[in-house]
Amino acid sequence: MAVYTHLGAEDLAELIAAYDVGELLSAKGIAEGVSNSNWLLETTQGRFILTMYERRIDLADLPFFLGLLDHLAARGCPVPRTIHDRGGAAFRMLGGKAVALIEFLPGVSVDRPTADQARSVGAVLARMHLASTDMADGRENVLGPDMSAHVLAGCGAVALAGIDHDLPRAIGVAAEVASRWPGELPRSVIHSDLFPDNVLMLGSKVSGLIDFYFACTDMMAYDLAVTHAAWSFTAGGARHRADVGQALLEGYESVRPLEPAEREAMPLLAQGACLRFISSRAQDWLDTPPEALVTRKDPMDFMRRLDFYRSSGAAAFAPPARASSR
Repeated sequence: MAVYTHLGAEDLAELIAAYDVGELLSAKGIAEGVSNSNWLLETTQGRFILTMYERRIDLADLPFFLGLLDHLAARGCPVPRTIHDRGGAAFRMLGGKAVALIEFLPGVSVDRPTADQARSVGAVLARMHLASTDMADGRENVLGPDMSAHVLAGCGAVALAGIDHDLPRAIGVAAEVASRWPGELPRSVIHSDLFPDNVLMLGSKVSGLIDFYFACTDMMAYDLAVTHAAWSFTAGGARHRADVGQALLEGYESVRPLEPAEREAMPLLAQGACLRFISSRAQDWLDTPPEALVTRKDPMDFMRRLDFYRSSGAAAFAPPARASSR
C-alpha cells in the first residue's frame, strides 16, 4: 500500500481549502507506487491526485519536476497539470513533508502492450522531447552509466553472486559500457523511466504520461532506449517482442526521425539503460532484509535484456527495409 502517512478527513479538507478546486467529497489511498503516499481526491469540481513526497526525492528538485508538468501540458502533451494553490505555489508543506495536487487523467496502465499501443507511446515520447527542448530549467542525470558501474562495483562480486551466480558479470560490462558512452547526441529534458506503469492508455491511445520524478536533461535517444527496454520484452525479460519494439521506434520516428549517429548508438544506449536497472535492483535487493514485507525486483530480468542488446541490438534498432521500386 503506497500510503505511508495517514491524513484524516479534517487534514485533507483543510489542505484542499488552500486550492480553488471546490470542497472535498471523498479521498481514497492509491496502492500503486513505492516511494510516495498518493490519494485520489474527488471535489465538487472534479478529481485530482494528491501526492505526499516521502523519500527518494530531493525537495530542491521538486520545482523542476512540477514545472516540467506545466511546461509540457501547456504545449499539448498528455501530462497532468500541477494545480497551484491560491497563492500560486506548486506544492505545500504539511507535517514537514511536501505535498502537491495534480490533475487526474483517465486511463489504465497495460501489462502486455500491443504494437499499436507501443507505436502511440513512441509518438508521444517524441512529442514530449520536442516540447521540452526549450525548457529553461534542467537537471543533471545522476543515474548514468558511470553511476551504474560504481554501484555494481560497490555491491561486489560475492554479494551479487548471492543473488544469482551470473550477476557478477555485470560489473565488467558496466565498466565497458561507461567507457564507450556517447556524449554528443541531441539532448532535451527526458522522462528516463517510461515503463508501462507510467503510461495511461485508453485503448491504443496514450491518455497520460505520469511519474516524472526521474526526469533530467540527457540524450533523447537514451530515453527512447530506456522505453524500448521497458516495453518490448515479455515478463522477466525472457523474450524480445520484435513487433512491439519496432512499432515503438516507428511511432517515435513518425514525429522525430533519429539522426544516423543516434541510431548507431542505440544498442549501446539500451545496454546502459539495462545496467541502470540492474544496478538499482541489485542494490535494493542487498539493502532489503529478507523478512521485510517488500517484493524485491529481480535484477536478472534486465540481465537477460542486456544480453539481448549485446548480441542482437544492431538488428533490433536497424531501420526498416525499404520496399523495392521495381
